[in-house]
Amino acid sequence: MPVSEQNTKPKNLIVTADDFGMSLPINSAIEAACSNGILTSASLMMKAPATADAVERARRLPQLGVGLHLVLVDGSPVLPPEAIPDLVGTDGRFSTRLVKTGVDIFFRASVQRQVKAEIRAQLEAFQKTGLPLDHVNGHHHFHQHPTVLAILIELAQEFNIKAVRVPYEPFMSSWRARREGFLKRLTSALFQLHRTSRMKAHLRRANIRYNDYMFGLNDSGRMDTSAVQQFLAHLPDGMSELYFHPATSRWTGLDAFPDDYLCEQEFEALIDPAVISCLNKFNLRNTTFTALSLGN
Repeated sequence: MPVSEQNTKPKNLIVTADDFGMSLPINSAIEAACSNGILTSASLMMKAPATADAVERARRLPQLGVGLHLVLVDGSPVLPPEAIPDLVGTDGRFSTRLVKTGVDIFFRASVQRQVKAEIRAQLEAFQKTGLPLDHVNGHHHFHQHPTVLAILIELAQEFNIKAVRVPYEPFMSSWRARREGFLKRLTSALFQLHRTSRMKAHLRRANIRYNDYMFGLNDSGRMDTSAVQQFLAHLPDGMSELYFHPATSRWTGLDAFPDDYLCEQEFEALIDPAVISCLNKFNLRNTTFTALSLGN
């Protein structure tokens, strides 16, 4: 909850790594950053090359809040391709055409049925791991699509969805922290404001918790030590999430990160003693979505 400037209550901070299960270097980074750094949360893909390894590591890390990283674009489905023909290509993978997929989901009833079936399948797959569901978010933030969000809310009680990420990075805090990309940060905040405000309203009515702010949207793949320290020094009151794409090394293949992603530097930032010391310096309380959903 927001606090006044006079209040010395710690600011809540969730530190999340996305794409858990995409590769062994990502999994290794997440385990190390949770054990020896500031990472509190990870978002798990259910049909990725290293998903089984990720689940095994997560079971060794009870302090790690593991959520579902819902994949509906640019990845592999849980359901067989023939069950969701409008969502996958001839290779059996989801489309990388995000706008077209979004339009199809919004306007075509047959696609909506397939999306709901795939979302259910991914939630069931997560449930079978036996891990507590900390949160739900989406690959490429696709969970904020109004149809997808409505399906998640419909299934929330059945699958115990208590928290959903809201991808909104406020302009002033982002600009004060980084002092670069003025127009990009302003445009992004204005574009997301209406959408995420509606998203929060729907989640609030469904009694599903969400973060107030999210940082890293405008610096995706570039959350190095300097960037993280700057963000930690300028977090607003309320509950903020910092999100990362860490890895201990690069890898090749269909699911490799873009060449400009500084995944190794992001991992180093998460375990850097100077970053860890910022938690006390700026009175930050490292937590998870689950802890907040329980009122802690």
